[in-house]
Amino acid sequence: MSDTRTQDEAAIQTVLADSYKAWEAGDAAAMVAGYTEDATAIIPGSLRDSRDVIRQSMALAFEGPLKGTSTHNKRLNLRFVGDCAAIVVSESGILFPGETEVPDARKVNATWVLEKRDGQWLIAAYHNSPVQ
Repeated sequence: MSDTRTQDEAAIQTVLADSYKAWEAGDAAAMVAGYTEDATAIIPGSLRDSRDVIRQSMALAFEGPLKGTSTHNKRLNLRFVGDCAAIVVSESGILFPGETEVPDARKVNATWVLEKRDGQWLIAAYHNSPVQ
């Protein structure tokens, strides 16, 4: 793997890790700091069509049903699409206070699409679907 690819992979991992840490802190603004302005998030039953909409919906969730939660994320695959795009596939799930493992019924497969803009990797799209 080239030095550039190694650096890109590390930068992508950092963007995702920062988003996970912000979720754990309940900080919606920090959670979407690594998203493009025109990012989309599709979760079952919902389309969030901008970074601001994603931030607003997460802020409400962190005040209510997702208060005190964190996430479990296991990267399954990362592949580059040209020089400025990457796709990450992960198994993820929400951990509620007191939980150490995500129950199988709440696990999802997630797809993250990242784009390199002005030398910085950003999340351009997210989608998840329940693990069957």
